[in-house]
Amino acid sequence: MPLNRDPRVLIDFRTADDAGVYAWEGGPALVQTVDFFTPIVDDPYAYGQIAAANALSDVYAMGGRPVTALAIAGFPAKGVDRETIAAIFRGGYDKLTEAGVALLGGHTVQDPEIKFGYAVTGAVDPQRIWSNAGAQVGDRIVLTKPIGTGVVATAVKNGRAPQALAAQATESMRTLNKAAAEALAAAGGVHACTDVTGFGLIGHASEVANASGVTVVIEAARVPLFDGVLSLVARNRPGGLANNRAHFGALVKVGEGVSEDLAHLLYDPQTSGGLLAFIAAERTDAALQALRAAGVAAVEIGRAVEPTGNWVEVR
Repeated sequence: MPLNRDPRVLIDFRTADDAGVYAWEGGPALVQTVDFFTPIVDDPYAYGQIAAANALSDVYAMGGRPVTALAIAGFPAKGVDRETIAAIFRGGYDKLTEAGVALLGGHTVQDPEIKFGYAVTGAVDPQRIWSNAGAQVGDRIVLTKPIGTGVVATAVKNGRAPQALAAQATESMRTLNKAAAEALAAAGGVHACTDVTGFGLIGHASEVANASGVTVVIEAARVPLFDGVLSLVARNRPGGLANNRAHFGALVKVGEGVSEDLAHLLYDPQTSGGLLAFIAAERTDAALQALRAAGVAAVEIGRAVEPTGNWVEVR
């Protein structure tokens, strides 16, 4: 794609960021993103909630505040009753309301497979944008949600996921990243941030490493996982996991002490995952305290170091 030459474009696709940022003549800058996907759970109301939380997350990951949303939906002409469609929209609407976001309208088309999501517009201080390109050597890395939703969803489809694990993953996916973003902003010291979604933990960490010119070191044993998900990896790998490993793996070094199943899980594509924040070392403890006070079970999982030739090193 040709590069943007408009000087008001502060962030675009070049740094693989979660959203674009456009500067106005004064005041906050405009943050824009769009995200939609096929059903990840059977419950239509929960699916709508997850789709909304996932779309809003991109604005939170930029350090912004989502303001308005437009629904994007595709439904088959036959085979899906009106009650199911209504429940999907209601789930999304309720989650937008929880976030303080106004639904302005949207667009629906006929599609052989159900698809649902939102285009979201937000505001951000142009002096405080959390870009992928901002990570610095010495930053500590904090993750605000466990990983494993892709493996859990695949196990659910095949009838191999324990009910408690499926419920835990669903609750995580429909939880907004609002509290986490607000706590991080209040604590200060965030140099870069992204949310962990379709490219998995390693994929999104790789994008930050590439954009920032650092190597991301992940302490595998510290990465939070859903209870029992590691035992499901061998038989429930989603297709996106293999794609992520093929795309990012050439510049990733995994230590010999990391199990194969855990290494796979670090590539697992997430839906509505947590924020991955790169925080100045002297502010990390304060950030963790603020996150935990806000009810966010955040964990420090690694650090940014001088580039070694790899984007990510897992130890």
